[in-house]
Amino acid sequence: MTRPTARVLALLEVLQRGGTRTAADLAGQLGVDERTIRRYVEHLIDLDIPVRAERGRHGGFRLAPGYRMPPLMLTDEEALAVLLGLLAGRRAGLVAASAAAMESAAAKVQRVLPRALGARLDALRDTLGFTAPARSAVTPETDVLLTLAQAARDRHPVALTYTRHDGRASERTVRPYGIVAHRGRWYLTGDDGASGEVRTFRLDRIRGTTVLTGDFDVPPGFDPAARVLTGIAGAPHRHAVSVLVEASADDLRAPSISTVEPVGPDRVRLRFSAEDLSWVPGLLAGLNRPFVIESPDALRDEVRALAGRLTGYAGK
Repeated sequence: MTRPTARVLALLEVLQRGGTRTAADLAGQLGVDERTIRRYVEHLIDLDIPVRAERGRHGGFRLAPGYRMPPLMLTDEEALAVLLGLLAGRRAGLVAASAAAMESAAAKVQRVLPRALGARLDALRDTLGFTAPARSAVTPETDVLLTLAQAARDRHPVALTYTRHDGRASERTVRPYGIVAHRGRWYLTGDDGASGEVRTFRLDRIRGTTVLTGDFDVPPGFDPAARVLTGIAGAPHRHAVSVLVEASADDLRAPSISTVEPVGPDRVRLRFSAEDLSWVPGLLAGLNRPFVIESPDALRDEVRALAGRLTGYAGK
């Protein structure tokens, strides 16, 4: 192909930044020769994009003054990447936006695409499936998420209005170390000024944020994701689950919410908390290892119920 679409669009992106660019400058940025740049310019002109060629010592190429660029110019692969990112991010709870916002963003992407490509992407959205879906996502306020992300990056403390698990509001000053997305929820981890300890906060419970003056240092080697998982595993819930699993700590792919305690060369104890036990039997089955339930007793009934359902499904 003499006019690769991706490079033609890359040329358009460079010209959109403004100013006059020489053929040599453009050729260097796109990794082609000057003759190829002129072919790309001709292709843009064929698409009714007003590229002006200015002659002389300081000449080059530029967009016509006042020309308003279309909102998006995407290749097939770029459009596919954007829509898959929206779909997968929403499915995994990684995108802090409502379902309506996601649909609106996807519609805007498709609105500026050629009709044939839009139809193909519609077919993909209708037929695409995901394995191991996340639980229902709990979306934080976009402004809260972006404010905390900037404060964590710039190392500024933040004053929070936070709703505790018992429904009571509290005012806190936190030194934000990092933000983590886990199973459909977003979490902030950082030093809590009230307790002097590293704490984990759910972003959907944060009702207000104010970035404060001053700065701080993050402890060397601090891992926000590991700290959030540890905090979730130790959080108080209705059920304290303890299960002995026949596997070594190195061989077992333990759930991220659990703590793992070796009790022998080929046995470990998994501990975690759960507000609802209905999902735990499926998690244990996924380990594909023999296990013994230590607590709670109600979990045994849940496991038996799952086994009965699976047996029934297999007999149909």
